[in-house]
Amino acid sequence: MSLLRDRMTRDMERAGLSPSTIDDYLRAVRGLAKLHRKAPDQLEQDDIRAWDDHLVELGLSPSTRQVYHSAVKFLFRRTLFRPEMVSCLVRPRVISKLPRVLAPSEVGQLLATFREPRYRAFFSLIYDTGLRISEAAHLRVGDLDRTRGLIHIRCGKGAKDRQVKLGNRLYELVQAYWKEVREKEAGKETLGRESFLFVNRAGNPICITSAQKALRKAARSCGLGSGVTPHTLRHSFATAQLEAGTNLRVLQAQLGHRSITTTQIYLHVSTQLLLRMPSPLDALVL
Repeated sequence: MSLLRDRMTRDMERAGLSPSTIDDYLRAVRGLAKLHRKAPDQLEQDDIRAWDDHLVELGLSPSTRQVYHSAVKFLFRRTLFRPEMVSCLVRPRVISKLPRVLAPSEVGQLLATFREPRYRAFFSLIYDTGLRISEAAHLRVGDLDRTRGLIHIRCGKGAKDRQVKLGNRLYELVQAYWKEVREKEAGKETLGRESFLFVNRAGNPICITSAQKALRKAARSCGLGSGVTPHTLRHSFATAQLEAGTNLRVLQAQLGHRSITTTQIYLHVSTQLLLRMPSPLDALVL
């Protein structure tokens, strides 16, 4: 399996897949091999069918099954050159649900709950820019352009760079975190433009898993429940922008969406936009 894993990894790197996607795909293939107790290149199509049935029995969501399917399809199509093996896999249908959005007052309450300045600054940045958590976690000092009021996102989703707005209040908050925490923890370490903006106590880039746990804990503490995720803050940012009158195309560029269709979902979750719509019946003289 190790040789096959290395081949698949090289193929995924050549295809430009992100490190997190590569890890997800390898995990899915390991699960396939573990289920049948043999290497994936020794499997038959009936084994693939049985594996898919197993995923359903496990109760995995359609979106998770889509990732698993994509992983195994990549393996057999791109690495093993046996596309017929995965012709039996039907893309699971994902039910589109409206994302959860927090009101500005709820976001303020949430951010105030963080006791650690590191997480308060980190999630304030995500809310104020709409960045994905992986993008925020890999920001470097030099990515913040105070003069132009911009943040440069390096190699975001889809391996694309983009720029987002750096607000005055956000800059002040991050600067305060930097002086209060980052410089003290760095000690004698030289901090330059290539230094990571957010790090853990060991000096490595901030751990995404730990940050997610801290967010869930803060959300529960202030009565918002356990369903608040970093993407909830991203959704809340996008909705607030639309309600403030931001052009949909501008918002698409800020969020780094490939398609405007993805951005349009926020038109459905903005209650303020709905409430501004005129009621035709009100205009009738009865």
